[in-house]
Parts: sequence; C-alpha cells; structure tokens
Amino acid sequence: MKITSLTTYLVAPRWCFLKVETDEGITGWGEPVIEGRAHTVAAAVDELSDYLIGQDPLRIEDHWQVLTKGGFYRGGPILSSAVAGIDQALWDITGKALGVPVWQLLGGRVRDRIRMYSWIGGDRPGDVAEAALQRKEQGFTAIKMNASAELRLLDTPKAVQGIVDRLAAVRAAVGDEFDIAVDFHGRLTVPMARRVLPLLEPLLPMFVEEPVVPEMSEHIGDIVRSTSIAIATGERLYSRWDFKPVLAQGIAVAQPDLSHAGGISEVRRIAAMAEAHDVSLAPHCPLGPIALAACLQVGFATPNLLIQEQSLGIHYNEGSDLLDYLVDPGVFDYADGHVALLTAPGLGIEVDEHAVAKAAETGHRWRNPIWRRDDGSLTEW
Repeated sequence: MKITSLTTYLVAPRWCFLKVETDEGITGWGEPVIEGRAHTVAAAVDELSDYLIGQDPLRIEDHWQVLTKGGFYRGGPILSSAVAGIDQALWDITGKALGVPVWQLLGGRVRDRIRMYSWIGGDRPGDVAEAALQRKEQGFTAIKMNASAELRLLDTPKAVQGIVDRLAAVRAAVGDEFDIAVDFHGRLTVPMARRVLPLLEPLLPMFVEEPVVPEMSEHIGDIVRSTSIAIATGERLYSRWDFKPVLAQGIAVAQPDLSHAGGISEVRRIAAMAEAHDVSLAPHCPLGPIALAACLQVGFATPNLLIQEQSLGIHYNEGSDLLDYLVDPGVFDYADGHVALLTAPGLGIEVDEHAVAKAAETGHRWRNPIWRRDDGSLTEW
C-alpha cells in the first residue's frame, strides 16, 4: 500500500481536517490544527507531503521519526500539529487495513467507557450556575469553566474574590457529587496563583488548569507546593521533552492535545511518562470530531486516563459543531456523562466527505481575541 495524496480542508468553526488517500482505496482522516493558525499548519502539512507521497502508510513510527527529526529545525506548535494530524490519519488507515479500532493496536482496551466533561465558559460571567445546571441535566457529571476575565499582574482583593465567588456559585448549584475544573488560560502570574489558589481549596475543584503560561513552566513546582488543588497543564506543550520538566515538578494532570502534541504516537508516550510520575491524563480537545476520536482511541487503552474534554456546545463552535461532519453522530452519544467504546475500525468514525468539502468552500479565518487591561496593556486571553 502506498500514500497517494494528502488533502487539507479548513472548515468552520476553526478546524483543519486532513484526508490521506492510498492506492488501495483506504482513506485516513486526521485533524492537524493550531487554533488561529490553521492556514499555517495546512501549509506545513503540504510541505511534509513531499516526503510522504509514495510511502507505506503502515510505517507509522518511522514516519513520525522522519517528520519530527528529519529536518534540521525541529519542534514547535506548527510542525508538531502538522505531524499530529498526519499521525492520526496513518493510525486510521492502519486500523482500517487490519479491521480493528486503534485502541486494539495500542494494546487493547482497559475500560469500557470514558468519562467526559463539558464547558460552560465563565470569562464573561453571566449565570455560570445556571449553565452548570444545564450540563448536569444533560447527564454530564463534570464541567470546566474559565475563572476570570482580564487580570492585572497583581490584582485587587475584589478581583480575587470575584474568582472565588464564581466557583462558589457553581459549586452551590451542582452539589458535591459533581466535578468542576477551573481553567485560567495562563492568566495568573506566579504570585497571583499563590494568592488565589488557596482560597479555592474549600470548593474542591477537580483541578486547576494552566494557572500560568507555559513560559513559566519552570515555576510550576512553586504553585504545586502552594496549594492542595491538583494542578493541570499541557495544552501548549508539544512533546514528551516539553512534558518532562513539569512532570518532575509535581503536576497532577497532564493535558497534551492530540492535534498539537505529535498525535496518537506521541501522546501515548506522554501518557506512559505521566503514569511513571503518578500523573493522570486528561487530553485537551476543544476541537472537532476527528481529534476527539483520536483522544478516545488513546483513552480506551490508557490506564491513567482521568477524563476527556469534548467541544459539543462550546462557545467557540459558532456555525458548525462537533457532530456536523459525521455520517453517524451517534458514535458520540453521551450517557451518564460517559461515551461508550468505539468499535469501528481505525479511529471509529466515518467522516462525511461531502459536508467537509462543502464547508471548505467557505473555510474560515478564526483568530483568538486580543485582550487588554484597563491601562491598555496586552494581557492573556
């Protein structure tokens, strides 16, 4: 079997899909994207296709090594995301060629279903408590919320209390048999994190995600030691080498993104590294159905999986949503906050090629917001 073509499709709301075709008629799908840089990642895929066309798609590991290390300049979000989508598609082809789901190729399943969480926003708070209750009524047993709007380097007691009050309102609404994860998007400085997080401890969040930007990863251990809350990070780390120092500093939850961190091949290795540090895996995935399917394939074969993010109904998904590009959206039916085992070969989904091609005619140019403080200076979104 030989790879004959790689085709990227930019589709709403902010995704990039990849179709890899072979001379035996087996097609694999991947999702190579950096949110806000989809065109750039698609260009990187096109450059990598020069090597891949004519190659055997089943040599997944060798291709991963060549694509990540065969160039003199390595790493970074664009290259890692391009490789991630290609890697997903090659696993999809291999599973289809052998007639088994990818989790079978990863050693077999270790669970029958995967717990999922949903988003409720929170950086522009309306009624976050009501939004959380709606997710609970939909059957979810966990949600994630943003914790704040723009923050100063060291913000006022009022701003700090506002973060506490926001989480407290959600906790009061959903009760103690429901998990709440809190995402800071890197908006805290290290001293602000040490100030804020101990105040959240009585509310028992499941974890606090990305309290500081990844550039401050060398200080994540200081934050870990300042609070009893589990610290999660990783959506902006792109390899096992990026994860190595934060795992050693005591984070509790690793959050690699299957569309950013080298795909199924690399996230599988990150998960194993995390297990050796007594760290759980909770893959980042506010993306499309292909990325989610890849996450689930890894999750079904990973013993230290904690929970899985998914984007159905997330505030980014304007115009299109998670299920719009699937022939059978029922594969992602959620029951009691869980998704059942994916059993079809490859990634376990069937992409609606007609819907993808039609959406790609319009494409998108999604960009993340630019946030500024009250003094006009740039701050983290």
